[in-house]
Amino acid sequence: MTRYPRSGKGKKWTIKELDAIGVDWKGDTLNDGDGLSGEVRFAGSASIHFRYAFKWQGKLAWHYCGAYPTSDMAVIRDERDKARDLVKSGIDPRANKVAVKIEAQAAIVEVIRADEQKRTEAFTVNDLYKVWIKDGVSRSDGNKYLTQSFGKHAIPVLGNIEVRHLTENHLRDVYRAIISTGKTPTAVELSKDIGQMLRWAEKRKPWRALLIDGNPAELVDIKQLVPKDYTKERKRLLSIEEIIKLKSIFDKTTKNYADAPAKYGTERPLKKEAQIALWLCLGTICRIGELLMTEWKHVDFEKRTWFIPAANTKGERGQKRDQLVYLSDFTLDQFKQLHALTGDSAWAFPARYKEGRVCEKTVSKQVGDRQIKFKNRSRKLQYRVENNSLVTGDEEWTPHDLRRTGATLMQKLKISREVINLCQNHAIGSKVDRVYLLDDYADEKFEAWNKLGIKLEAILDLEVT
Repeated sequence: MTRYPRSGKGKKWTIKELDAIGVDWKGDTLNDGDGLSGEVRFAGSASIHFRYAFKWQGKLAWHYCGAYPTSDMAVIRDERDKARDLVKSGIDPRANKVAVKIEAQAAIVEVIRADEQKRTEAFTVNDLYKVWIKDGVSRSDGNKYLTQSFGKHAIPVLGNIEVRHLTENHLRDVYRAIISTGKTPTAVELSKDIGQMLRWAEKRKPWRALLIDGNPAELVDIKQLVPKDYTKERKRLLSIEEIIKLKSIFDKTTKNYADAPAKYGTERPLKKEAQIALWLCLGTICRIGELLMTEWKHVDFEKRTWFIPAANTKGERGQKRDQLVYLSDFTLDQFKQLHALTGDSAWAFPARYKEGRVCEKTVSKQVGDRQIKFKNRSRKLQYRVENNSLVTGDEEWTPHDLRRTGATLMQKLKISREVINLCQNHAIGSKVDRVYLLDDYADEKFEAWNKLGIKLEAILDLEVT
């Protein structure tokens, strides 16, 4: 039932009296003097909620002061005294309480911001790299090359430097160190990739605030660091004599190894599958990576075609194109030889110790390892052949040089530049041309590959005569 307000034995309620309040007091009001009163509530145990009564602008108003026993009575009464003093000063204690709360929240926010800024300012190049490689870049190889390049050359040197302290001198030191080892192309590519990462960072929080003084990559001109005789475009071609020599090397090393009574200590030849891959690169002017991703379902021996799906070709996302290669007698024979070796697999070049195909770099590595005189290696690579058995001239050659060599042979056979580009799956003509001129030049490409095949057969026959 409802009761009249109660007062303690004295002017104020004692702790002992408050603690003795039972459940039958629920709903009662306790007067503590000087305008302070409390309502008795029960939620398992007694709780008295106190408020201070005062007049504001001619009306009765209340200011909450706290609840006992959650708050000590001394604290509750002190809150009442502060409210009373504010009223005397012409300040509404309720509004003041809101203002104090807002100030406290603002102070907390400021502390949080200061802490976040402090942590942000400590972000390193490695922190930036991890975010960029995950969300800022997507290469066709799944960022494998970027991961290897940054992991080997950039992160060990730049990783612990705070982004806001990264300077052009840091970058120059990295590039110069790489160039000094003879890996100028690596330095050039890394400079492009670091530039891309920092340009990405300039447009996004929190990184752009850390680059407020500018992008250090924009201050480094890699052209000033590379040797004067360095050329970006590779122009290595294999001469007819070198093509003949390459076949001779394959035949000789294969025969010597087969005839050797003891294989141990005898030079092991390049695997037959790799030899075939090189002749196919030369005869189809394809990219070695595209070839090594071939599935047998993409080779049609009856129609004499090899289909390269767009996913396997080089190019920017959304701009890749399928390629249908017409096989000459020369390249058809190479695929037949390969099928005899790997036809029991779904892949033309299956991996040896795992499911699936070989890595796109496999043949390039094997060719490079057999021209060690042109390398600048500081140590022998583990589980890798290292000799000079595939040296054919005064310069190192790569599988991609065979693509260039085959294209140049086509040029010498008076095949038009346009058709050669189409055989290499290059985009030709303007964007409008590619939208409206849709003939695929199938007859012209077939003739071009066929002429190249006949030429290669003639060249390779010269070795025997």
